[in-house]
Amino acid sequence: MNYLEDVPAVRRIDTDRDDLFAIDVVGHVTAADAENLFGLLEAAYALHPKIDVLVRLIDHEGVDWADVSDETLEQGTAHAVEHVGRCAAVGEPNWVPNAQSLLPASSPVELRHFEAKDEASAWEWLGARPLAPR
Repeated sequence: MNYLEDVPAVRRIDTDRDDLFAIDVVGHVTAADAENLFGLLEAAYALHPKIDVLVRLIDHEGVDWADVSDETLEQGTAHAVEHVGRCAAVGEPNWVPNAQSLLPASSPVELRHFEAKDEASAWEWLGARPLAPR
């Protein structure tokens, strides 16, 4: 077994905003990584009733959505609608259209995709910056 197989695909990014949940998603996302992500989001919602989100995709290799429970996905979607104001997706692939199709038509969540070269614009759109350089 390779010790790198245990490195989580979802990694927090420290920012200058307490109510911004920012993460790197690196490589392949397992069901365990996805479940962990939903748990991290729940913790952020407990601290701040409204948050913004930044997801930076790095060498994305897919997500094992079929292995994530339907209940987790339904709760995750419902809680996102309740708690997320803006969500910036940075990098490829552009998953914003897929995410929008999961949200109700009247969803208040603003989703926006930024190419990796435009990452600074994503941070500006959210009114934040990372505390450590990439």
